[in-house]
Amino acid sequence: MIAAVLLAFGQIGDPAFRRPLILGVLGAAIALGLLTWGAVAAAAWAAGGQGWLAWLAEIGGGIAGLVLAWWLFLPVAAAIAAQLVEPVATAVERRHYPGLPPAKGASIAAQVAYGLGFGLKLLFLQVVLLPLFFIPGLGFAIALMISAYALGAGMVVQTAMLRMDTRMAQATWRSRRWSGWGLGLILAGMALVPFLNLLVPVIGTAAAVHLLQRSTSS
Repeated sequence: MIAAVLLAFGQIGDPAFRRPLILGVLGAAIALGLLTWGAVAAAAWAAGGQGWLAWLAEIGGGIAGLVLAWWLFLPVAAAIAAQLVEPVATAVERRHYPGLPPAKGASIAAQVAYGLGFGLKLLFLQVVLLPLFFIPGLGFAIALMISAYALGAGMVVQTAMLRMDTRMAQATWRSRRWSGWGLGLILAGMALVPFLNLLVPVIGTAAAVHLLQRSTSS
C-alpha cells in the first residue's frame, strides 16, 4: 500500500494528471468559496446586519466557513475528480502495466453515478463527523478512521469500475479492504494538509490502480 502511494507520487508530473487536478481544484475552490461567503453572510444576518456585533459575527462566520471549507474540501474535490479518473488510470497502466488488455469496465453512466454518489456520501459523512473534530484526541481519531475507510472504499471501487462492473468492483474492495483502508488513511491525512490536499484525488486514483494490479499479480 505504501509502495502504491510512492509509485503514484513518482508519476505526479505526468501530463495526464494535470486536467483532473486543475478541474478538481477549481471546482472545489468555487464550491467552498461560496460556502465561506454563505457562512459570513448568514452570521451577519443573524447578528442584525450592522454595527460592531455584525462585524464580530462576520469574523466568526468567516473563521467557521474556513474550517468547514478545509474539512469539506476532500469530498467536493473527490466528487469532481471521480468523473476524470480514466486518464489518470490509463497513464498509470500505460507506464507500469503495459501488458494489460484493453479496459472493459462498467458503463459510463454507472461510473458517473457511482462517482457522484461517492462524493455526496463522503460529503454527508464529513458533515456528520465534524462535531467529533472538536473532541480532543479520541474524537478526531475516530472521525479520521471512519472518513479514511469511506475514502479508501470510494477510490478503490471507482478505479476498479474502469475494468469491471459495479458488483465485481465492490467485491474487489471487500477482498482488499484492509489495504484499501490503509490507502484511505494516507489520503485522509494528506487531505488535512493545505496544498498537499490538492493532490488527493489524482494520487488516490493512481495509487488505487497500483493497489489493484499489484495485488492481482501477487
